[in-house]
Amino acid sequence: HGGSLRVFGCHAQDPRPDAPAVQEILQLELSNGLQELTTYTNFQTKADRVKDELLSFLLEQKKAGKTVAAYGAAAKGNTLLNYAGVKTDLLPMVADAAKAKQGKYMPGSHIPIVPPDRLKSLQPDFLLILPWNIATEVKSQNQDLTLSGTRFVTAVPFLSIE
Repeated sequence: HGGSLRVFGCHAQDPRPDAPAVQEILQLELSNGLQELTTYTNFQTKADRVKDELLSFLLEQKKAGKTVAAYGAAAKGNTLLNYAGVKTDLLPMVADAAKAKQGKYMPGSHIPIVPPDRLKSLQPDFLLILPWNIATEVKSQNQDLTLSGTRFVTAVPFLSIE
């Protein structure tokens, strides 16, 4: 989900040398533009584009009379839904395999969280995969939905419909 970085600090006068991983991480940060101001100033523009693409897609499907459901009640997806202002009028439910989440609601949007088998009865035209980093796994687990015409959608980093 992005990984973790544990940092240990010491005084500048400490005789211990930096671990080789320090230079590797600094080089990775440099190659990804993390030392450039534009990387951060462009972040809002990218977030707005993702939000706008998602909202346009959801509104377009609603106007066309299509059904869009979502999969994965993960925090990253919930953040996106709340940022975009998505509510139950555009997304009637979010399916999630975690029993602890089922029967509850997505915070902020109040979209109900249901067991994945509800997708089979709904047969949505589109399934929006909220935890985009595991989209391949979610598609594999829900491949049977494609038999009824369901298409998979991810919103990050760009809107993609398969």
